[in-house]
Amino acid sequence: MPKASNLKKGDVVRLKNQIYTARHIEVQTPSARGSATLYKVRFAEVRSGQKLDQVFKGNDELEEVELERRPASYLYRDGDSYVFMDSDNFEQYPLSAEALGEDAAWLADGMEGISVLLLDGQPLCIQLPQTVDLEIVDTPPVIKGATATNRNKPATLSNGVVVQVPEYLESGTLVRINTETGKFMSRV
Repeated sequence: MPKASNLKKGDVVRLKNQIYTARHIEVQTPSARGSATLYKVRFAEVRSGQKLDQVFKGNDELEEVELERRPASYLYRDGDSYVFMDSDNFEQYPLSAEALGEDAAWLADGMEGISVLLLDGQPLCIQLPQTVDLEIVDTPPVIKGATATNRNKPATLSNGVVVQVPEYLESGTLVRINTETGKFMSRV
Protein backbone atom coordinates (compact mmCIF):
# COMPACT_ATOMS: atom_id res chain seq x y z
CA MET A 1 0.00 0.00 0.00
CA PRO A 2 1.48 3.35 -0.99
CA LYS A 3 1.67 6.20 1.47
CA ALA A 4 0.03 9.54 0.75
CA SER A 5 3.48 11.16 0.54
CA ASN A 6 4.31 8.92 -2.47
CA LEU A 7 1.07 9.66 -4.36
CA LYS A 8 1.55 11.17 -7.83
CA LYS A 9 -0.83 12.74 -10.33
CA GLY A 10 -2.44 9.97 -12.37
CA ASP A 11 -2.13 7.27 -9.67
CA VAL A 12 -5.24 5.13 -9.23
CA VAL A 13 -6.47 4.21 -5.73
CA ARG A 14 -9.55 2.72 -4.08
CA LEU A 15 -11.44 4.99 -1.64
CA LYS A 16 -14.88 4.27 -0.18
CA ASN A 17 -15.21 1.21 -2.45
CA GLN A 18 -14.83 3.38 -5.56
CA ILE A 19 -11.87 3.69 -7.93
CA TYR A 20 -10.37 7.19 -8.16
CA THR A 21 -7.50 8.73 -10.06
CA ALA A 22 -5.44 11.55 -8.52
CA ARG A 23 -5.90 14.71 -10.61
CA HIS A 24 -4.26 17.42 -8.47
CA ILE A 25 -2.00 17.23 -5.40
CA GLU A 26 -1.20 20.19 -3.16
CA VAL A 27 1.40 19.83 -0.40
CA GLN A 28 1.06 21.95 2.75
CA THR A 29 3.86 22.04 5.27
CA PRO A 30 2.73 23.66 8.54
CA SER A 31 5.29 25.81 10.30
CA ALA A 32 4.40 24.61 13.81
CA ARG A 33 6.69 22.03 15.39
CA GLY A 34 5.43 18.51 15.39
CA SER A 35 2.85 19.22 12.70
CA ALA A 36 2.58 16.67 9.93
CA THR A 37 2.80 17.60 6.27
CA LEU A 38 -0.66 17.57 4.71
CA TYR A 39 -1.49 16.39 1.20
CA LYS A 40 -4.65 17.88 -0.30
CA VAL A 41 -5.65 15.63 -3.18
CA ARG A 42 -8.39 16.15 -5.74
CA PHE A 43 -9.55 12.81 -7.08
CA ALA A 44 -11.86 12.03 -9.99
CA GLU A 45 -13.97 8.88 -9.91
CA VAL A 46 -12.86 6.85 -12.92
CA ARG A 47 -16.23 5.92 -14.37
CA SER A 48 -18.34 9.01 -13.63
CA GLY A 49 -15.67 11.72 -13.34
CA GLN A 50 -17.18 12.90 -10.04
CA LYS A 51 -14.66 14.89 -8.00
CA LEU A 52 -13.61 14.08 -4.44
CA ASP A 53 -11.31 16.23 -2.30
CA GLN A 54 -9.40 14.50 0.50
CA VAL A 55 -6.69 15.57 2.94
CA PHE A 56 -4.08 13.05 4.08
CA LYS A 57 -1.08 13.07 6.38
CA GLY A 58 2.17 11.91 4.80
CA ASN A 59 2.15 8.47 6.43
CA ASP A 60 -1.53 7.66 5.70
CA GLU A 61 -1.77 4.50 3.63
CA LEU A 62 -3.93 4.23 0.52
CA GLU A 63 -5.23 1.12 -1.21
CA GLU A 64 -3.65 0.93 -4.64
CA VAL A 65 -5.56 -0.66 -7.52
CA GLU A 66 -3.64 -3.12 -9.69
CA LEU A 67 -4.00 -1.97 -13.28
CA GLU A 68 -2.63 -3.20 -16.56
CA ARG A 69 -0.65 -0.53 -18.41
CA ARG A 70 -0.69 -0.76 -22.20
CA PRO A 71 1.45 1.44 -24.49
CA ALA A 72 -0.81 3.31 -26.90
CA SER A 73 -1.08 6.17 -29.34
CA TYR A 74 -3.89 8.68 -29.76
CA LEU A 75 -5.84 8.21 -32.99
CA TYR A 76 -8.81 10.61 -33.18
CA ARG A 77 -11.80 12.14 -31.45
CA ASP A 78 -15.20 10.63 -32.18
CA GLY A 79 -17.95 12.86 -30.78
CA ASP A 80 -17.54 12.86 -26.99
CA SER A 81 -15.01 10.02 -26.92
CA TYR A 82 -11.31 9.82 -27.68
CA VAL A 83 -9.92 6.72 -29.40
CA PHE A 84 -6.51 5.23 -28.55
CA MET A 85 -4.76 2.29 -30.24
CA ASP A 86 -2.65 -0.29 -28.42
CA SER A 87 0.89 -0.14 -29.82
CA ASP A 88 1.39 -3.92 -29.48
CA ASN A 89 -1.85 -5.63 -30.53
CA PHE A 90 -3.57 -2.67 -32.33
CA GLU A 91 -6.72 -2.95 -30.19
CA GLN A 92 -8.67 0.31 -29.95
CA TYR A 93 -9.77 1.84 -26.64
CA PRO A 94 -12.44 4.58 -26.59
CA LEU A 95 -12.43 6.85 -23.52
CA SER A 96 -14.87 9.60 -22.63
CA ALA A 97 -13.88 13.23 -22.12
CA GLU A 98 -14.82 12.86 -18.42
CA ALA A 99 -12.38 9.95 -18.00
CA LEU A 100 -9.56 12.02 -19.53
CA GLY A 101 -10.26 15.24 -17.65
CA GLU A 102 -7.61 17.92 -18.21
CA ASP A 103 -5.36 15.47 -20.07
CA ALA A 104 -7.53 15.78 -23.19
CA ALA A 105 -6.11 19.25 -23.88
CA TRP A 106 -2.61 17.82 -24.51
CA LEU A 107 -3.65 15.20 -27.07
CA ALA A 108 -2.55 15.59 -30.69
CA ASP A 109 -3.34 13.27 -33.61
CA GLY A 110 -0.86 10.42 -33.79
CA MET A 111 0.63 11.22 -30.36
CA GLU A 112 2.65 8.30 -28.96
CA GLY A 113 4.12 7.52 -25.53
CA ILE A 114 0.70 7.31 -23.86
CA SER A 115 -0.19 4.54 -21.41
CA VAL A 116 -3.79 3.30 -21.27
CA LEU A 117 -4.68 1.92 -17.83
CA LEU A 118 -6.97 -1.13 -17.93
CA LEU A 119 -8.95 -2.77 -15.12
CA ASP A 120 -10.27 -6.22 -16.04
CA GLY A 121 -9.68 -5.44 -19.72
CA GLN A 122 -11.69 -2.19 -19.64
CA PRO A 123 -9.92 1.14 -20.25
CA LEU A 124 -10.17 3.49 -17.27
CA CYS A 125 -7.85 6.42 -18.00
CA ILE A 126 -4.55 7.38 -19.60
CA GLN A 127 -1.14 8.59 -18.48
CA LEU A 128 0.49 11.15 -20.73
CA PRO A 129 4.22 11.44 -21.33
CA GLN A 130 5.99 13.93 -19.00
CA THR A 131 6.45 16.44 -21.82
CA VAL A 132 4.95 17.30 -25.20
CA ASP A 133 6.45 19.38 -28.01
CA LEU A 134 4.01 21.88 -29.52
CA GLU A 135 4.24 24.81 -31.90
CA ILE A 136 3.36 28.38 -30.93
CA VAL A 137 0.65 29.51 -33.37
CA ASP A 138 -0.12 32.94 -31.93
CA THR A 139 1.77 35.27 -29.62
CA PRO A 140 2.46 39.01 -29.45
CA PRO A 141 5.43 40.07 -31.60
CA VAL A 142 8.99 39.89 -30.31
CA ILE A 143 10.06 43.04 -28.52
CA LYS A 144 13.29 44.45 -29.96
CA GLY A 145 16.12 43.94 -27.51
CA ALA A 146 14.27 41.23 -25.54
CA THR A 147 16.58 38.65 -24.07
CA ALA A 148 16.16 35.63 -21.83
CA THR A 149 14.74 37.52 -18.87
CA ASN A 150 12.03 36.63 -16.41
CA ARG A 151 9.39 38.52 -18.38
CA ASN A 152 6.77 36.33 -20.00
CA LYS A 153 3.94 36.74 -22.47
CA PRO A 154 0.93 34.58 -23.38
CA ALA A 155 1.24 32.20 -26.33
CA THR A 156 -1.42 30.04 -27.97
CA LEU A 157 -0.14 26.57 -28.83
CA SER A 158 -1.18 24.34 -31.75
CA ASN A 159 -3.60 22.46 -29.46
CA GLY A 160 -5.37 25.70 -28.41
CA VAL A 161 -3.91 25.89 -24.89
CA VAL A 162 -2.53 29.27 -23.78
CA VAL A 163 0.71 29.20 -21.75
CA GLN A 164 3.21 31.80 -20.55
CA VAL A 165 6.48 31.81 -22.54
CA PRO A 166 9.58 34.05 -22.50
CA GLU A 167 9.02 37.24 -24.45
CA TYR A 168 11.77 36.52 -27.02
CA LEU A 169 9.83 33.56 -28.52
CA GLU A 170 7.77 34.08 -31.66
CA SER A 171 5.03 32.30 -33.64
CA GLY A 172 6.21 29.12 -35.35
CA THR A 173 8.66 28.20 -32.55
CA LEU A 174 8.49 24.63 -31.24
CA VAL A 175 8.38 24.51 -27.42
CA ARG A 176 8.42 21.75 -24.79
CA ILE A 177 5.57 21.80 -22.25
CA ASN A 178 5.30 19.84 -18.98
CA THR A 179 1.96 17.97 -19.15
CA GLU A 180 1.58 17.79 -15.36
CA THR A 181 1.95 21.50 -14.68
CA GLY A 182 1.04 22.90 -18.10
CA LYS A 183 4.09 25.18 -18.00
CA PHE A 184 6.75 26.07 -20.55
CA MET A 185 10.01 24.15 -20.08
CA SER A 186 12.26 24.97 -23.04
CA ARG A 187 12.54 25.71 -26.72
CA VAL A 188 13.03 22.63 -28.91
